[in-house]
Order: sequence, then C-alpha cells, then structure tokens
Amino acid sequence: MPEEPGASSRLIMKRLQAENDFVVKFANVNGSGSASANELFAKSILRMGVPVSPRNIFPSNIQGLPTWYEVRVSGAGHLGRRGGVDLMVAMNPQTWDKDVAEIEPGGYLFYDSSKPLPPSRFRDDIHVIGVPLTELTNARYDDARERQLLKNIVYLGALAAMMSIETTVVETLLAEQYSRKPQLLAANREAFHLGHGYARTHWADALGLKVRRADAIGERIFVDGNAAAALGCVYGGASVCAWYPITPSSSLAEAFQKYCAELRVDPASGAHRFAIVQAEDELASIGIVIGAGWNGARAFTATSGPGVSLMTEFIGLAYFAEIPATIINVQRGGPSTGMPTRTQQSDILACAYASHGDTKHPLLWPEDPHECFEFAAAALDLADRLQTPVFVMTDLDIGMNQRLTKPFHWDDARRYDRGKVMTTAMLESGRVFGRYLDVDGDGIPYRTYPGTHPTQGAFFTRGTSRNPYAVYSEAGPDYLYNMERLLRKFDTAKTLVPAPVMLDAAGGTRFGAIFFGSTSPAMREAVELLADDRCRLDTLRLRAFPFPDAVLEFIDAHEVVFVVEQNRDAQMRTLLINELGIDPGKLMSVLHYDGTPITARFIHREIGQKMRVLGMEPLYDRVVNDRRGA
Repeated sequence: MPEEPGASSRLIMKRLQAENDFVVKFANVNGSGSASANELFAKSILRMGVPVSPRNIFPSNIQGLPTWYEVRVSGAGHLGRRGGVDLMVAMNPQTWDKDVAEIEPGGYLFYDSSKPLPPSRFRDDIHVIGVPLTELTNARYDDARERQLLKNIVYLGALAAMMSIETTVVETLLAEQYSRKPQLLAANREAFHLGHGYARTHWADALGLKVRRADAIGERIFVDGNAAAALGCVYGGASVCAWYPITPSSSLAEAFQKYCAELRVDPASGAHRFAIVQAEDELASIGIVIGAGWNGARAFTATSGPGVSLMTEFIGLAYFAEIPATIINVQRGGPSTGMPTRTQQSDILACAYASHGDTKHPLLWPEDPHECFEFAAAALDLADRLQTPVFVMTDLDIGMNQRLTKPFHWDDARRYDRGKVMTTAMLESGRVFGRYLDVDGDGIPYRTYPGTHPTQGAFFTRGTSRNPYAVYSEAGPDYLYNMERLLRKFDTAKTLVPAPVMLDAAGGTRFGAIFFGSTSPAMREAVELLADDRCRLDTLRLRAFPFPDAVLEFIDAHEVVFVVEQNRDAQMRTLLINELGIDPGKLMSVLHYDGTPITARFIHREIGQKMRVLGMEPLYDRVVNDRRGA
C-alpha cells in the first residue's frame, strides 16, 4: 500500500467507520465531464437499496469554474443535508484548501496522486488516499478528451472497490446509460475496472466507509421536483405553457413538453392537445397565460425570482380582473441576477404581494417532488376556483436535484374544479349574471367563458375599477365593494389551500418551530438531534398562504416559536407577523442564506443555542459546535 503523505503523524488518528451512513463530496471543474460519473456513484448506492440524497452545486457559467456534487448516504432515510464531509474526492486544485478544510476529523481525502504534493497541503487529522488517475489514463488512452472524461470513471471504479459497491450494479448502470453506444460502453467499463483493480491492489482496506446492500427504498421513486411539477401540470389539466428560459426553472417547461408529447397527442390524428410557447420575455409569457386563462384554458408559466419581478404588472391585472393563472416559481439566490445556480427561499414577500396596490396571492410550498406533483395539479384547481393567480413556491434544491419520494398517484375519477362558471343553461334559466357580483358571501363571483351565449353573459375585462356588473366605475363605493370582496375571497382561500402539518414532541414543550419547503428534510433530522440533547420541540410545517387558522393556534400555544427559512430578511417571519398580528417577540428567526441547502447540523446548533439563551433546561450542553459545523 502506498504511504500517505505525512502518514507517520497520523498513526494514532482514528478512522471514521460507518456503514450506509456518511457524506461524500466531489470537488470538480465545471465542464470536465464529472457529472455523469458522480451521478453513477449515487445511483449505484441507491440500486443497492440504500437511500441517498445527492445535491449538485454548480456555477452559472458554462465551464471552468468549481462545481461540487454532494451525496448523503443514509440507511436511516435522512434526505436533507447533514453538514460536514466524511470523504472528499478532491479533483480541483483551485478549491483544494477549502475542500480539505471541510473534511471531518478522522475522515478521508481521495485525490489524484500523479503529481506529488508536499505534506503541508494535507491535514494531520485526516486520512489520505492517493490514486494516480492521470498516470493511469495517460498510459491507457491517447485522446486528450477521452483521458479527461474517463478519468472520472476510473475514480468511480476505485471508490466502488474501497466502499464495497457491487461491480454488477455499476456495470448495469453503465449498460443502461450507453445502451445505444456500444463503443462508449466498452471504454467506460474498461476505465471502471482500471480504477477498481488499482484500488483493490493498493488501498483494499484504507476506507472505513462501506456500503452494504439493504432494503430501505421500498416503492419510492427517484426524481427531481421540476419533472414532478411538470407531470403534475399535465395531470392537473394544463393545456397551455408559456415560458421564457431562466435558471433553475427551464427544465420544468422542457419536461412538460416531453410529457405532453407522450400523453397529449391524439393517437388517431396525431393532433397536439397542448400549446407550449417560448415567449420573447417573462412579461410576454405571463400575458399569454392570462389570455389563455381568460379564454377558459388551464395555463401556467415556470420562472424564477427575476422573472416574477418582470411579471408583476400583469400579475396585478390577473388579480384585479380575476383571471386564473398558475405560476411555478423555482426560487434561486437574489436580488437582481444574484446567484442563478444557488438555492434560496427569498421570493416569499415578492410573490405574496406581487404587483402594486393592495394585492394578495395564494402561495403553495411543496417539500419534495411528491408534493411538487400534487401541488402543481392543486394550483390549477385553486386558480380556477378562486379566479386568481396562484404561486407554487419551489426552489433550486427541490427543482433540480433528484430525491427519493413517494410514488405519484392519480385518481382517474377525480374531476377538475373549474369553480363558478355560468353555463348557457344557467343564463337561459334567468340567473342574474354580474361578473363581479358576490352571490353567496365567499367573495368569488361567477364568470363565463367567451362564446358561452350569443346575447347573455358577456362582460368587458378590465384592470380598472368597475361595479359588480363589470361596468367601468370610479365611484368610491364600487371600488370598496370589489376590494373588500377580494379580501373575502382570500379568506375563503384559507379553507381550500393545503393544511399545515403538525408534530408534537413527546412530553410537551413551550417551544415550537415553523418551517416550510426544502428545509423540511434537514429540519426533521435536526429535531431528532435536539431530542437526543433532551431539547423538546413541537413543529409545524407550513404548506400554504393564506395561513389556515391552525397556524395562529400553534403560535399561540407556545411561548417562543423558531421560524426556519433560507433568506436574509426573515420573510416568512414578516409575513406571519403582518398577516396574523403576532407579537414579534414570540417569533425567533433561524436564517440560512449562503445559497447552499440548509443542513441539519446548522438548525440543530442554531436552535440549541437559542434554547440555551432562553433558559431551556436541561441545556444544550454538549460541545458540538466544532464537530457539527454548518
């Protein structure tokens, strides 16, 4: 076995030992072809029946900048980021120092040892595994690009050997990936065994992190949130998608087009039963969606924060003219261009109150791809039922990363909720039609589709003030009538949106925590860690705005409630205070906004420290801050 750099000083350092419970992080260069090998690594463990949760952290340029791929392996099923790295596969000299610093004491550094490095480039408290990747590939392959690409497969082979990943699993995945390219399959299989053989010869027992076949997947599927939301739109009845490309939402519209090509083409005639328009900008895309909604079609757009900014005037038109529209906002780091390929939950206020004047819009917060599917379909129903724009608030972490999730189900007996639509028969029966007339106190008027009746049910759609019969009016009472009716409609929405999910701690506690969206998997693990420290915490996962009554009841039942969110300005806390009249002193923020997904260790540390300050007994008294970094 080759001697590690500085090995003599590490002889007494314990090795991390773990089976089906560790974090591996790959540090690569964007454009190096590493993404395929890294994904194969994650999927091979998944195929062995062990839950994994990979996250791709990549730059917004085409190539040349650093990129990372983090794989959480958790036999217990934790799907959030844990924090810390047990094995760093350091393939990028530019980020070497930062990458090495992330490794847990007793953890492992895997690197290309073709070029010797001085001991000063390593740490005394980690274990170093060097494989001469460049040397191996240069000796076997002549083409420069082939060497670069296959070097990634060589390190995949080496890791598989050291971690006991079954070779047949990896070979099956390679065969699936290159089923139509036998020449590439042969080259990749050879590169895999090149790395595998070297590691078995030189580093057979060097790595204390092992994968053991399990049966912990069940019926769950592995899918990203954008694909799930796109399929939800198909099943939810959307027939029009208008969009403008923007990271990280573009793949959602592309997936919708792919699914429609499979599911929305008439088998007899070949006619398309859908319309997908790549507009010239975000303003045009939301305009198309509103026009389609006015005409009776179910329509949506997929965008991100900068797109929402451009859409706000049209969103205000849809709110005041009461036209259904579904907007799927895959949030990213802001403001302005911000960090296009990083994740945040920073568009909450921008979407809740989008447009000028007094506006309020329903927001849905899915926690995973399963709820992306469900909530995309539900949003189309809500938009029709409420005759208003509805936002589905995902983010890059959910949208672009594959995750284990419950399989999707659809009841074929389910019927779309088109809301209050006055038909020809209703008009001819003598029913009074006033486009903005509240007939039953829920704030929602009846509408008609264009062409419903040759002489009845017509109205003029406008963004200016009008009376209940859609006649232009700037009279104060008419304006007040409509604005107050819109508030009643928003209050009705509280009874229609997804209810929050509550979980009570055993034994009762005066502390609560509110969280939502992509923070959910890390939050669940953090609650377990806090319980290990005898810190009890009731939790409530928000799923929608307007807030159902249960949210206020939860806050009132606790002395202090922590609000966990991924933005700088505590936007969810602000929304809760503004909408529910909460005493600001009751809500304590836990904020994470560096663009990377929040970790369980971060939440555990932040809430634990705050409990300590608040006099929680027994205190959060273990020395964990250094060991459990963000």
